[in-house]
Amino acid sequence: MATTLYMSLECRHGSERRQRGFTLLESLISLVILSVGMLGIAALYVEGLRAGRTAIYRTTAVTLAADMLDRIRANPQARAAYAGTGSINNCTGGGIDCTPTQLAAEDIALWQADIAGRMPGGALQEITVTAAGVVDIYTVRISWPEPGFDDDLFFYEVQARL
Repeated sequence: MATTLYMSLECRHGSERRQRGFTLLESLISLVILSVGMLGIAALYVEGLRAGRTAIYRTTAVTLAADMLDRIRANPQARAAYAGTGSINNCTGGGIDCTPTQLAAEDIALWQADIAGRMPGGALQEITVTAAGVVDIYTVRISWPEPGFDDDLFFYEVQARL
């Protein structure tokens, strides 16, 4: 009779056993799945920041190139001088009468200083003039390094016929 009582208690105890909450293994598995998902979200966030930074640099390059073309349009007597190098002559703020060529040199120097302040380190700029008969073709090119893209240079180039 003692053996029968023991068996019936074990069967009774086993049939009433119910799960209350999660086991440790289930908790660890769900934590691993959640961690993988969070790593994916973090990678997307970093990529979004990188794309935003690139968009800002591109917008700045467009603005700077348009600024130089506006300076060239505003000084038609010295358009060929814009393919040269720049130097500060205090033409714009010093109350000095400058020649159109000196104003062009100062425009280039101010533009280069603006590029150095607004674009990432080592931004290269180039202005070329190509004579095409009645009108000249001005090409303004700005290139800059992007962090995370090794030796690749991003660039923006615009051409105008003046």
